[in-house]
Amino acid sequence: MGKKTVKFNKSGLDILPDDKPAVYKIKTDSGNTNYVGVAKRGRVQERLQEHLPRGKDYIPGLKVEIEQMDSISEACQKESNIISKTKPKYNKQGK
Repeated sequence: MGKKTVKFNKSGLDILPDDKPAVYKIKTDSGNTNYVGVAKRGRVQERLQEHLPRGKDYIPGLKVEIEQMDSISEACQKESNIISKTKPKYNKQGK
C-alpha cells in the first residue's frame, strides 16, 4: 500500500490521498510518534484536520505519515499493532 509523509498543517494535509482507509502517525520533529489513528475512506484529510491546533482532538506534531490500506478492518488491525509496539504518548493505553 502507499505511504506518504507530509508536514502536519492544513496545506500538507490537503495533498494527502483520501480514496482508501488509512493508518496515520502524527510525529514530532525528532521522528517520535505522538499518536496513531485510523481514518475511513473519504475522511483522511478531515480526520487529520481535527488534530490540528483549534481542532476538537488536538495532538501536537510536525509531520504526519499515512499508510493506505485495502479495508478499514485491516487499518484497525495495523493501528492496534503499532500502538502496542510503540505506545504513543497521546494514545490511550490499553486500547
